[in-house]
Amino acid sequence: MKFLGKKYLITNDAGCVIYKAIKDLPIIDPHNHADVKEIAENNNYSNVWQLFAATDHYVWEVLRKRGVPEEYLTGDREPKEKWLKLASVFPELVGNPVYEWVHLDLRRYLGIETLIGPDTGVEIWKNANKVLSKKEKRPQQLLREIGVETMCSTDDPVDLLKEHDCANEAFGRKMIRPTWRPDKAMKIANSGWREYMDEVSRRFNMKLDSIHELVAALKLSHDYFAEHGCVASDHGVEMPLRGTEDPGDADVIFCKAMDRKSLSDEEVEIFMSYIFGQAAEMNAEKDWVFQIHMGAVRDVRDYLSEKLGPDTGGDVCNHFQDHFGPLKDFLNRFDDRLKVILYNLDPSHQAMLATMSRAFGYKVRLGSAWWLLDNPIGMRRQLEYIGSVDVLASFAGMVSDSRKLLSYGSRFEMFRRVLADVLGEMAERGQAPLELLIELASKMSYSGPKEFFNL
Repeated sequence: MKFLGKKYLITNDAGCVIYKAIKDLPIIDPHNHADVKEIAENNNYSNVWQLFAATDHYVWEVLRKRGVPEEYLTGDREPKEKWLKLASVFPELVGNPVYEWVHLDLRRYLGIETLIGPDTGVEIWKNANKVLSKKEKRPQQLLREIGVETMCSTDDPVDLLKEHDCANEAFGRKMIRPTWRPDKAMKIANSGWREYMDEVSRRFNMKLDSIHELVAALKLSHDYFAEHGCVASDHGVEMPLRGTEDPGDADVIFCKAMDRKSLSDEEVEIFMSYIFGQAAEMNAEKDWVFQIHMGAVRDVRDYLSEKLGPDTGGDVCNHFQDHFGPLKDFLNRFDDRLKVILYNLDPSHQAMLATMSRAFGYKVRLGSAWWLLDNPIGMRRQLEYIGSVDVLASFAGMVSDSRKLLSYGSRFEMFRRVLADVLGEMAERGQAPLELLIELASKMSYSGPKEFFNL
């Protein structure tokens, strides 16, 4: 089979038919980490490293694994040196999805089919940079070429969202919507939390003398985001939170932290859980989607976190986490009032989350295979399991979860191909009529998430 050819990831004839029906559907991407300022300014990318690897910790991690020194990843080496170092080891990445994603990006959007390797690095550097210098390869033009209809960035409650307004004016519609992510306000144990409270106070011109003022400020932010087209919040937590804590207890803890006094682990959990629940109440009032990204154990490698900071490739999953209890309490509090998406990081949690989604009905849905599962194996296993115990038509849809613009194309293509193959196998086994599976694939790829997110 040809590398990245017509039957890439598709092993049956019915899957080819299904993929043909969905491959050109517009992209709805309800969760990503887009650099909206970059899109609004719409300048040409300066080089292929900037677009392909400068912000992508997936790339950094696999290059570290092959012995590439940090100076060629996040350090001060010139972009060309970094690209050539990547090329020197890239053939060794065969079997990892990064190898496929980067080649997909090159082929689909830059028209370069040369395989990346030590003998082709200079050639690709020159040819890719030449293509990237064209007007039609600027960020806004690339998004149109990829077929993005709507994308939801990830934004802090204090953000003014001016870049969103600017970019959407260029597109002539609300193409880039903000997503409200109050993690900095909620994670009271993080360094910088007290200084962040001062930011919130300045942003909304409020004194934060109690937790009630903090919630009021967050409500102002929530309303402001709604005015700018927001339809969802996002919450990154290692463990789900119950959202049922007493406001009096939370206020005592808030005041203690504002006075820069240390907190116990129990106090941290109580405060976080209270804010989590208040955010969910705000979402329920506006019919927003409440996205829970759970399970990531952050910054386990001290060298990376101390030298480079967060989000640099030091995060892992942990199957010993028990998500069931707090998630059960949270979902019961908001039963049938709140649209919730559960994102799964560790494969061992998949069965519990899928059955929990099934138990709580229409408004609770599984999100796409996330992060460490965002690959052909992880996506396939998740889709097969959902189809067995839940309902595929209620799948929340694919998200790129990416900081890299071209990923909106390559990751969605990978998902749609895996989806077509899984459904195609069902057709080949006689489990369902092909015409219904085509309709299902279209719903899962486009109309389903569009409807659920009110886009």
